[in-house]
Amino acid sequence: MALVTTATAATSTPTHASVNRPNPVSVGTIVWLASELMFFAGLFAMYFTHRSVMPAQEWSSHSDNLAFWFALANTTVLVLSSVTCQMGVWAAERFQPTRSGSIFQVSRWGMNEWMTLTFIMGSVFVAGQAYEYAELVQHGVTISSSPYGSVFYITTGFHAIHVIGGLIAFLFVLGRSFAAKKFGHHEATTAIVTSYYWHFVDVVWIALFIVVYVLR
Repeated sequence: MALVTTATAATSTPTHASVNRPNPVSVGTIVWLASELMFFAGLFAMYFTHRSVMPAQEWSSHSDNLAFWFALANTTVLVLSSVTCQMGVWAAERFQPTRSGSIFQVSRWGMNEWMTLTFIMGSVFVAGQAYEYAELVQHGVTISSSPYGSVFYITTGFHAIHVIGGLIAFLFVLGRSFAAKKFGHHEATTAIVTSYYWHFVDVVWIALFIVVYVLR
């Protein structure tokens, strides 16, 4: 009996506690976004510094040219694109790259459909900003016309560059999805970390909108 017990103990596999390690890609993306947050904090500091030293009447003479309702509509498009992006992430986590029904059955969309819609909405936002820039130039507000023009175009322009970077990332996500023979963890991780970046860009713009368009 003792021999049987000893043999059983010798052949049994020891049990180890499982350790869930964080995804290094996600951690790296979050750390990088933290550095980007510091970059935008510097832009906000520049904006408020110029506003504090510039005469209020001169500042308002330029800020009055801003189209608040147009910017609000454009902001709404970007905010909603964050919702569609997250819907794409949930589809990616289900390992569902494409829709399982008609294109009109939104509830059965896959990651590709949601990310494509997010890309379109982000492109609309960038086009809206370009249109607003053109309108401001027509009113004499340029990057070299005044300190206000400089800080306005620098802060919103750098954000627009980040949005364009996000649009390129969505193309990469979609391209990787279509190229993959089997949609798996790597493709899902790419969609997830891209969503981190897109949500970050969205939140930064909400702060910019409040500072630039609301607190004029």
